[in-house]
Amino acid sequence: MHICAGVSLLSPPHSLSPAAFINHSCSSSLKPLLSRRSESYNLRTTVSASLNTRTHLENLSRLLSPVQREELPSAINQNDLLLPSLRLPHLFSPRPITEEDPSPRSLAHLRHLLSDSAQYPSPRRAIASRWSELHGCADWSGLLDPLDPDLRRELLRYGDFIHSAYHAFFHSPVSATDDPRPVSIPDRSYRLTRHLFATASIDPPNWLPSSWTSPRSSWIGFVAVCDNDREIRRMGRRDIVVALRGTSTFLEWAENLRANLVPLDACFQPKVECGFRSLYKTPGHRVQSLSTAVAEEIRRLVKLYDGEELSITVTGHSLGAALSLLVANDLNSSPNTPPVTVFSFGGPRVGNRAFAELLENRDVNVLRVVNAHDLVTKIPAAIDCGRRWLDGYEHVGRELRVDSRVSPFLKPDADPACCHDLEAYLHLVDGLGGGEGCQFRPNAKRSLARLLSQQRGNVKRLFVRKAMALGLDPTVNGGRAGLLC
Repeated sequence: MHICAGVSLLSPPHSLSPAAFINHSCSSSLKPLLSRRSESYNLRTTVSASLNTRTHLENLSRLLSPVQREELPSAINQNDLLLPSLRLPHLFSPRPITEEDPSPRSLAHLRHLLSDSAQYPSPRRAIASRWSELHGCADWSGLLDPLDPDLRRELLRYGDFIHSAYHAFFHSPVSATDDPRPVSIPDRSYRLTRHLFATASIDPPNWLPSSWTSPRSSWIGFVAVCDNDREIRRMGRRDIVVALRGTSTFLEWAENLRANLVPLDACFQPKVECGFRSLYKTPGHRVQSLSTAVAEEIRRLVKLYDGEELSITVTGHSLGAALSLLVANDLNSSPNTPPVTVFSFGGPRVGNRAFAELLENRDVNVLRVVNAHDLVTKIPAAIDCGRRWLDGYEHVGRELRVDSRVSPFLKPDADPACCHDLEAYLHLVDGLGGGEGCQFRPNAKRSLARLLSQQRGNVKRLFVRKAMALGLDPTVNGGRAGLLC
């Protein structure tokens, strides 16, 4: 509508008055009924038109009259007063944007994210020409921000190995050490070659209920080797994986609390946490120590595949991340060892600065994935005395930082268990878009089914309702992997 200056719009034209319509109404002696009906119709039409015109003019008057700013509350946006003041019909009601508004691009994308698509992994490109770069030969320079797509797939793939370790343990946590344990490795190109056990050096007190106690030796992970020629060609080498789960038994929790630093070996400078070293070095009644079992199996596999290009990837979550550093340190101390890389998730500090320098001198490549709100990654606490660091704990390797608060699916006040959960870590790695603030990329592909089953209370209610509307029950437990440290 265009309004010209100098033209008065507030004086109604005479042709729109009711009297004008009545005076100009036609009557017919031949059709008196029609005449009366026509007069009645014209009168009703005229009155209606007059009322609409009056309302229209009042609206124009409100629109053109100045608004006194001092009469309006400061919290009210004056632009918001326009539509209500004109008394126009409510064609739509704007929906307020909340923190739970969905970000997926379409319902089909949301359905894919909420489905259990783990059996349909995203395609992986050939990395034969750059696998050593992805495994840290150049300290991951230029690959972390933004996160390289191939490195993202590698991290997710090794994270799923840890999931397999959790599932295998919770399937039968109190099985005898010599019983076969089913392990479902997500990548079928790998073959399990050895079961691994960790043994605590302390006995539970007698006053504890039997349901709280556990055997001193517990299954903690496995060694697997790539046994598929096609996958070997894609990766450019034969890969050996050591996967270790996190804390899951009472005695492992007790060992975690032994936070004093002790010498790693005969050399007194590098020191590590007492509890971690105990779980790593202590043999069981019928099982070898974790350190001996890993060393023997790696030597056997290196000898078996002598002449091939090999790599050793050690991966773990929480306690498994701490033990991964001890494993990698021992493996790289042996001559003729293939390149060793550690991909860890939510790992605590393990040793002092001398231990960190020892790993660096032995060319152990370490990439730590750390959630900014994960408390486990901040313990044991480092000791800072002015500018001089005392003999306290220090992290090892490069850090890849993620942030659970930037996920559009997780609540911003997610609890500490969610911030440390393995599946939450993999969800954040899949969505990590790079840039300041760890922005979440809109084209993340990892399924939310496992995250819903394990951290339903920390997923925004909107997506829980969406999952149920799509016929997916988020209460079904898809596995307990990553629930514990």
